[in-house]
Amino acid sequence: MSGVFITFEGGDGAGKTTQMRLLAEALLRAGVEPVTVREPGGTLTGESIREILLGPAHDELTAVAELFLFAASRAQLTAQVIRPALEAGRVVLCDRYADSTTAYQGYGRGLDLGLVRAVNDAATGGLAPDLTFVLDVEPREGVAAASASGPDRMERQEIAFHERVRDGYAAIAAAEPERVRLVARGSVDDVWREVARLAAPVLERIGVRIGEDGR
Repeated sequence: MSGVFITFEGGDGAGKTTQMRLLAEALLRAGVEPVTVREPGGTLTGESIREILLGPAHDELTAVAELFLFAASRAQLTAQVIRPALEAGRVVLCDRYADSTTAYQGYGRGLDLGLVRAVNDAATGGLAPDLTFVLDVEPREGVAAASASGPDRMERQEIAFHERVRDGYAAIAAAEPERVRLVARGSVDDVWREVARLAAPVLERIGVRIGEDGR
């Protein structure tokens, strides 16, 4: 792969989408048009799966069914969009990827982590991001912010679930410190400065320079 793959992770309301947008804008200022995608979604098939996973009509989904639906969306996105973009030397920014499944279905739902890892590997073909940001957020605060316009199916889960997800992300970051960078809660500007600082050297590997302040 000749491109760069950067993912944004964290609990609901952590600010992933905002920080990904800021990085995309910084890349555009540098003359690079990134490929930006989200999970679940990013393809016609994935967006249909997203409606099932997050819509209010599917509360009966079991944890295992949920796991495989996320994986199906990810498999389609990886094959149809992410791999071709990376092979073409593009910068790919993704709002959630396989770490979300580890945190939410593994730690949050309590599914066997070995099973989750095997399903993730099958869905991604072993593709891992070059850099992953985990944006930390206190669960009650994050869920309140994320659900202000009406909670989706995942946001409606009990706070204990979201606390387990937060613990899962901390464990993921501790296990892979070179790839996964845990970013403390702060203002949008403070978090962005940290994201830009950490992203700059990874992007420079392919000759893209945004500067450590994102400019």
